[in-house]
Amino acid sequence: MKALHLLAAVVLCCTGSAGAAEVAVGPGVGALRESIRTAAPGDVLRLGNTRYDGPVVIDKPLTLIGDRDSRIVGNGEGTVVSVEADDVTLKGLYVTGSGRKLDKLDSGIALAKGTRRALVENNRIVLNLIGVDVQGAIDATVRGNTIVGRTDLHRAEMGSGIYVWNAPGLLVEHNDIRRGRDGIFVSTSMKARYRFNRMQELRFAFHSMYANDIVLENNLSRGNALGFAFMFSRNVTATDNLSVGDATHGLFLNSVNGSVLLHNEVRDGGEKCLFVYGAVRNRFEGNRLEGCDIGIHLTGGASENVLTGNAFIGNRTQVKYVGTRWLEWSGIPKVAGQTDGTRGNYWSDHVAFDLDGDGMADSPYRPNDTVDLLIWGQPMARLLLGSPAVQLIRWAQSRFPGLLPGGVIDSHPLMSPEGAGPRPLATPFTVGFVPAGEK
Repeated sequence: MKALHLLAAVVLCCTGSAGAAEVAVGPGVGALRESIRTAAPGDVLRLGNTRYDGPVVIDKPLTLIGDRDSRIVGNGEGTVVSVEADDVTLKGLYVTGSGRKLDKLDSGIALAKGTRRALVENNRIVLNLIGVDVQGAIDATVRGNTIVGRTDLHRAEMGSGIYVWNAPGLLVEHNDIRRGRDGIFVSTSMKARYRFNRMQELRFAFHSMYANDIVLENNLSRGNALGFAFMFSRNVTATDNLSVGDATHGLFLNSVNGSVLLHNEVRDGGEKCLFVYGAVRNRFEGNRLEGCDIGIHLTGGASENVLTGNAFIGNRTQVKYVGTRWLEWSGIPKVAGQTDGTRGNYWSDHVAFDLDGDGMADSPYRPNDTVDLLIWGQPMARLLLGSPAVQLIRWAQSRFPGLLPGGVIDSHPLMSPEGAGPRPLATPFTVGFVPAGEK
């Protein structure tokens, strides 16, 4: 008898796996919860053009596919859709109505710790505290979603569009994120890729802390308080990202080491295009930093960084660096087949000649002098900028650079900004995008 029961269990298991069904979920109170409860692992639940009550918990491998007007609406408490199983797909849904408790991480969609291979694709996740919470999920994909945050809270009370914690193998791509605290917030999470996301009306577009071995590419930040912030991390690769009209910083690095920023652009920026604090052994190459109060600000022991092929265009102050060391910004390792490994950066305010036609100016560029250092340390000294004594100091230092106490020098500045900034995309972003799908 015991063997018979065991055989029956095996047959049922195999039938459930091989005979996965497609189920149409009708309207009615609790209809979606009941369909999830009675579904077999692997089933596809197709939602109709109606409202379904949340919250719901998906505790087995299922696919939920929405129609044009399929809505899952929470009751204003907790998370609307909780994923607690492997191999769950959520596609084409409209999800709204989460709670508003940040300490509970109330979300539109939450992927639980340890779940694998979740796919959250082409959903409209609107007016929740947190859009998608990836809380320890492994190898998850969040793709093509429109995420719009709440409008009835103060900024400090808001959640992020996508919240990530300890989610190795994560792929976040092609999402439109608007409103809330941060577009994408990453904490203590390694080995992930974030690409082709577009973010606006936020505090930070992208904000990562303790996130090693991540790749950020072809993302757009527009009109946020800050564009892309990386903190306390190593081996970050940020390429071809664009910050347009962000108020404070376009690119922000705090204690980031051994990383690469390549072909990024900050356009029409605010206070600082690029801020580097306590960051060492990083490579900044081919970036275009334009239209900020300060092009690049280095402080807090930022050293051993390589800057080459970047373009600093139309910034009120190109470089702010307070230090007694000389930083050479045109020395890079020699490349095989080349006789010289030196290549500097382009500075729009550097008036120079290129008599030998090698594309590099014949005179070095020194962006700061002693007067700059004095003003940065004693802002009231600005009142003396027009005085003959200050003008004499600046003239003397321009003629005798040895009088300078230290600072940045580019010995081989470029004559053209060509090649700096994001590389062309096969499908370029529309800078003035507005996410659709609000109701």
